[in-house]
Amino acid sequence: MNSEIIKIFVGCDPNNCDLEQMMVLDYSVRKHTQHPVEIVWMQLSHDTSSPWYTNQQKDEGWHTEKWATPFSGFRWAIPESCNFQGRAIYMDADVIVLCDIAELWQHPISDQAIVIAKGGKNSARLCTCVWDCEKAKAYLPQLKQIQADPNSHKQLMQLLKDKPELVQPYQDAYNNIDGEGMKVEDIKILHYSDMGTQFSHKYSLPRLEAAGQKHWFDGKIMPHPRQDLIALFDQYYQQALAAGYRPENYLINPFGNFSKATQINYHGNKVTRPETEKNWFTRSFESFKSKFKKKSFSLDD
Repeated sequence: MNSEIIKIFVGCDPNNCDLEQMMVLDYSVRKHTQHPVEIVWMQLSHDTSSPWYTNQQKDEGWHTEKWATPFSGFRWAIPESCNFQGRAIYMDADVIVLCDIAELWQHPISDQAIVIAKGGKNSARLCTCVWDCEKAKAYLPQLKQIQADPNSHKQLMQLLKDKPELVQPYQDAYNNIDGEGMKVEDIKILHYSDMGTQFSHKYSLPRLEAAGQKHWFDGKIMPHPRQDLIALFDQYYQQALAAGYRPENYLINPFGNFSKATQINYHGNKVTRPETEKNWFTRSFESFKSKFKKKSFSLDD
């Protein structure tokens, strides 16, 4: 497996919103490995021969209207895109690779599993994962069927919950979500997952604004709580520029409008915004307790 080309599929926006993320991911992968790498940028396409094709006016190709991102469902198309042969890595664009990607590529997989990912008995995080494309064929619908169903992403995630034996878990460091209390030197792959606190916003938002364009994420922008991780992204961003990488190298002809679920009420995750993870009942109950305590104290007084 050492001589194989490591094939990495990356989900990203089709309207050039994620250029900075793409540059940093690309640089970080190649910085840490001597293995040959091929990166496939998965972006919505008008090309009818592309596995990422959609024409929502004609009701053809991908149905994206329930996706949280412009690429949420793409990961399920990877095994068929590889002709159900070999392995393939999937990553969201908001990732910094801090180890030799060959470590993940060569990760052992059980006889039953079709994908290597973060997770366990009843959950799996496929935002960084490794597909066994041949074994996945027995469980995944045909690409056209996946594309045509707006609920396919949710349904296939449920499949992995119902059949946890299909997921080979790896150590959390290969998909570290926004730090998770781990030291930088212990993180192998950092996923700055909270869409509202992403390090790349300070570069992409001014660029987009100057071009009269809006970012695909329409939720609230907030600071990330880990200054060391912010500094890490900035370090890799500057190193990439010094090595000759440029955001504009990843430009494509913009796709244009497409349907996507709004993230106006997006609450991030428990790592970056632990207080927002409490559900409505918990917040209401705690508010009631607080008011009750204040009332009790006033009566005692």
